[in-house]
Amino acid sequence: MHETQEILSAARLLFSEWLEEGCDSLPSPATPLSATPTASSEGSSEMRTPPPQTHVAQSALFEPRGAEQRPSLEAVRTELGECTRCRLHQGRTHIVFGDGNPNADLLFIGEGPGEQEDLRGLPFVGRAGELLTQMIEKGLGISRRDVYICNLVKCRPPQNRTPLADEVSACRPFLDGQINAVAPKVIVSLGKPAASLLLGRDIAITKVRGTWHEYRGIPVMPTFHPAFVLRQYTLENRRLVWQDLQAALSRSRER
Repeated sequence: MHETQEILSAARLLFSEWLEEGCDSLPSPATPLSATPTASSEGSSEMRTPPPQTHVAQSALFEPRGAEQRPSLEAVRTELGECTRCRLHQGRTHIVFGDGNPNADLLFIGEGPGEQEDLRGLPFVGRAGELLTQMIEKGLGISRRDVYICNLVKCRPPQNRTPLADEVSACRPFLDGQINAVAPKVIVSLGKPAASLLLGRDIAITKVRGTWHEYRGIPVMPTFHPAFVLRQYTLENRRLVWQDLQAALSRSRER
């Protein structure tokens, strides 16, 4: 009985974290979030299909460098090209690279494009994007055009699932390239996957949001993903995100 209660408690915690990231559907039990899908997860148990080859970009564009040596966002986008480095390209309409001020003090990093983002080729333009825009413009009193917004992966994961480890790995050099190009004073990570990547460990967003961390010498403020706030639209959650964004803006103006 005690063991059953522990399992149910763990399941509730995991489900809560999925909701925090705005997942529209639960991942298949046969496909762990950190694993590579196999033929068996698609309904065949006769053979295991090897994962697609991931060609991680190797370029000086993605190495930390001084302000006088920053790459341009155009150079990073050119290096990305019409990317086929992971399976996500198979279902995309558009690559969703990024949007905003190429010299922004604040850089927002989300998880991956959703349906509207895939259709329009721009990050955070669906319902969650509308809320993020309100957070920036009404909450911080600055224009969305004054910040830069991008995602861990540049192609929409099927059914808005969490990107898999090899998909994030394939896109990470281009995220680093964007960070190098923009050279923000503060990074705001939106949700668990973005915070986990930048902090270098698997985290629970409810435990790290509102606390300062660092990535490549840049202060990082983790906060809830707007999709989670939409699902759990409480005064408390909105207050916490407002506090996080205010702290990020204030710190960006100190440096």
